[in-house]
Amino acid sequence: MITRRGFVGSIAAGAGGLLLSGCDKLNASPGFRDVLRSAEGLTLKAQRLVTDRQALAREYGLGDISPVFRANGNSMPASTDYQRHAAAGFADWRLTIDGLVRRPLSVPLDRIRQLPRRTQITRHDCVEGWSAIGRWTGAPLSILLDAAGLHQEARFLVFHCADSFGDTPYYESIDLVDAFHPQTILAWGLNGHPLPIANGAPLRLRVERQLGYKHAKFVQRIEAVADLARIHGGKGGYWEDSNDYAWYAGI
Repeated sequence: MITRRGFVGSIAAGAGGLLLSGCDKLNASPGFRDVLRSAEGLTLKAQRLVTDRQALAREYGLGDISPVFRANGNSMPASTDYQRHAAAGFADWRLTIDGLVRRPLSVPLDRIRQLPRRTQITRHDCVEGWSAIGRWTGAPLSILLDAAGLHQEARFLVFHCADSFGDTPYYESIDLVDAFHPQTILAWGLNGHPLPIANGAPLRLRVERQLGYKHAKFVQRIEAVADLARIHGGKGGYWEDSNDYAWYAGI
């Protein structure tokens, strides 16, 4: 039996294969890109209208955990500041929450680890066509957002990360529906151990109802904004700006 998540995931994987397989003529076509963007809008509207906003992604058992959780994206940021933090075990790492908030925060990693935690065993579906199941532990993002107090104008959260591709900083974004979802956490643990650097230490966004590239690694700042147009390339994320990936990658 093909589940909805599996069906949508297979479409996404197929689209990713198309983007990555060298079909240059099709990918270069403005008309084809317009079709992808239209499909993204339909997917977002359908998920928001038809699906319960609090509906959970499937969670698995301990016996389902993958023996190896592959690292996607950068496995070690080139930043000397990040590498200094890593060498010190992230003892001085702080998460900044600012933008359209009433109480800007600078929260030490140790304090985040002391917050009420959520542990969930979920499947990571990559647009490149692979999947892995991992046991994530972290603080529900909603706790930190409530502490910061979002202004009424805030509509999106931008996750600024410690890594980059060349001179381009890595970032991602989600809307407030996904931000307050009960499975959306800032993970600091994977499979019962501190989050490895290759998997995004010290903090990684887990937004379980979206594809893997939305799960920002090496998170150091969360900015609440009214729109995404002024952030880097304006499309809401590094891959969205550089490779025309869909901003909404719901599964």
